[in-house]
Amino acid sequence: MKVSDENTVFVGNLKPTMNYVLAVITQFNKGTNEVSIKARGRAINKAVDVAEITRQKFLSDVTVKNIEISKESIESDRGQSNVSAITITLKK
Repeated sequence: MKVSDENTVFVGNLKPTMNYVLAVITQFNKGTNEVSIKARGRAINKAVDVAEITRQKFLSDVTVKNIEISKESIESDRGQSNVSAITITLKK
């Protein structure tokens, strides 16, 4: 089963980690069985923190179903560059 975008939490560097943890917990509390956590570049470490805090502190019945790593090409004013990306899928 593919996780839809409505069950995806996109992690960035602007908000505190706990905001993303709360978003993941909210998705599970709505009855969702799987939540995907996605991040790129420097936000990857925060995505891992979100998954681990969610599992260890709040929802002990949640497990890591899948971890995907990839490379994405993005265009900027300095040209094209490659950015690392991660998708962590949690399952209840």
